[in-house]
Amino acid sequence: MPVLDTPAGPLRYFVHDLTPPWIPEPETALLLHGVGIESGIWARWLPLLGARYRLVLLDMRGYGGSRPVAAGHEWSIEGLADDALAAADAAGAERFHFIGESFGGAVGYWLAVHRRERLRTLTACTAPHRGARIHGLPDWRGIVEERGMKGWSAKMMDSRFAPGALDAAEWRWFDSVQRACDPDTVLGQADALLTVDMTDGLPGITTPTLAIGGDSSPVLPPPVLAETHALIPGAALRLIDGARHGVVLSHGEQAAQTMLAFAGARGG
Repeated sequence: MPVLDTPAGPLRYFVHDLTPPWIPEPETALLLHGVGIESGIWARWLPLLGARYRLVLLDMRGYGGSRPVAAGHEWSIEGLADDALAAADAAGAERFHFIGESFGGAVGYWLAVHRRERLRTLTACTAPHRGARIHGLPDWRGIVEERGMKGWSAKMMDSRFAPGALDAAEWRWFDSVQRACDPDTVLGQADALLTVDMTDGLPGITTPTLAIGGDSSPVLPPPVLAETHALIPGAALRLIDGARHGVVLSHGEQAAQTMLAFAGARGG
């Protein structure tokens, strides 16, 4: 598990190359999660994507092996995009398929607007282009102040997963990771996300783009995802039945297969 030393703190990333020997130069896919979790959220994707791509998984700054964060760190989508590019550079991936979840998906939109030369395709899962459209985000600070990270995690688990969407072990793991998050990191990222607005940039995206969401998400309901989809020329939108905001785990296999079909149809 390589670690990049940066002035703002460590960045941990993983490189998995299980591609078969008849793919001598596999393309790379970089996966970036969102707020309150770590790269283990992609567990159901790895067996499927690993047969085609060399995989780079990054623990977003502030989570997993990419914590702690330097005191006074200023959160921004630009900074998180720089982190993703730093991991890609360290892994030797000049161009790559980007797969992002929630804030990680918003980072993907930013890269498609500002660093399109680095991307082969973009798959944005339950990802906003405007932070103000995320239902409930302004309430996070009050929840954390009143109920702590345990209360915040309980709220988020309900928003992410329908009853029965995860087995007991998966549920315990996810809840434990959220509870252990540094509240300043979570709230700092929430504040940064509320300032994000890429409405003007999305119509200029030329990267082949797939948006994946849950048809039952209370965080980014289908009409909100449709707004994003409509702004990106030629983008594809896939809503997964019965999924909430945590679709990349609860319906990981379906989401991964959707991404593979999308990228494969475009030569990736």
